[in-house]
Amino acid sequence: MTSFLFENASVLDVEAGEILPDRSVLVRDGRIAEIADTKVSASDANAIDLKGKTLMPGLIDCHVHVTAFTANFAELARTSPFYVAAKAGEIMNGMLKRGFTTVRDVGGADHGLSRAVEEGVFDAPRLQFCGKALSQTGGHGDVRAPGVEAYDSAYCQPGLGYIVDGVPELRRAARGEIRRGAHLIKIMGGGGISSPTDRITSDQFSEEEIAAVVEEAEMANLYVAVHAYTARSIERCVKLGVRSIEHGNLATEQSIALMKEHGAILVPTLAIYRALVEEGVKAGLPEELVDKTYEVLDAGINAVEMAYKAGVPMAYGTDLLGIMHRRQLTEFGLRAEVVKPVDLVRAATINGARLIRREADLGLVKEGYLADMIVVDGNPLDDIGIMENPERSPKLVMKDGKVLVDQL
Repeated sequence: MTSFLFENASVLDVEAGEILPDRSVLVRDGRIAEIADTKVSASDANAIDLKGKTLMPGLIDCHVHVTAFTANFAELARTSPFYVAAKAGEIMNGMLKRGFTTVRDVGGADHGLSRAVEEGVFDAPRLQFCGKALSQTGGHGDVRAPGVEAYDSAYCQPGLGYIVDGVPELRRAARGEIRRGAHLIKIMGGGGISSPTDRITSDQFSEEEIAAVVEEAEMANLYVAVHAYTARSIERCVKLGVRSIEHGNLATEQSIALMKEHGAILVPTLAIYRALVEEGVKAGLPEELVDKTYEVLDAGINAVEMAYKAGVPMAYGTDLLGIMHRRQLTEFGLRAEVVKPVDLVRAATINGARLIRREADLGLVKEGYLADMIVVDGNPLDDIGIMENPERSPKLVMKDGKVLVDQL
């Protein structure tokens, strides 16, 4: 494997929240071998002079749907899985070019896509997946119109969710995802925007059902993530051991405090709501479902502010679909109203690594860690806006010690 030596780098120390100027960073065998404040001798390494540009950890998006080439989930479920896989490769390559070296798919991706990424079939972020999100009948993963009874229950259909009811079915479904190599289990714990027959405010799955999934995940040393908007949905799931709260727009101070008490992590996804309002119909979402967006649109930033003040850890998430994937970096700016730049960077690096349980080798520019790094032109701790500026970020993307994007 080719070795690289980054010279004159301004290394972003995520943990300390500071820039370390004039560093040399040596990469060997896919890992960060040495970081020094003096010149490093490595005649066999390809030298890259960063001329003071910032070298920082690769970004981690903890809420994506890489198979969602359209926002119309009913259409997605009817589409050829071969076409969906091809589009997923295209979508993931776009994510990599934006600086995301790791993504966590929370509905849709499977072991096959993960294998393709690992084998280098296409350039993409490393992929963590849950398989299909588990939904009750009439829940957020049930895309049938009110008058439709037929349901294609074949697991190979390329939808984002799988309909299961009752404790035995849920245990079997969770065990199936674990057998297929899932990194986590995802459940739909409340109503959503893209589902045609539920309400945003509805709770989904009984406490017995949720507890069964949590038990199955924990026995496999995995964890459960839940789609949840309301305080009531959040509270019942957190009490039952769910670790990752997706969205959380309608949280209250009480539900935030409960998350803090139980060590749960919040994954806000502000990017999708603005995107849906502005181009949801164009992206394929039926207009009547776009209207549901307004129930959670403005509440999201309030939930982020409450969680930030309470010290609840947050990871970076976007939840984008179809043509909206290109907005992946806008989450930085949307949260910047209430979150300091250093903590926005932490959300997209070390916090994400902790959520996916890879904090021992991802999320930091640190000796011994995997060489997942990006180069940006400027200091995001002073101006988080550079993360959204395509002329300044990213200038280079390295994953596993390989340069996959180079615009220096």
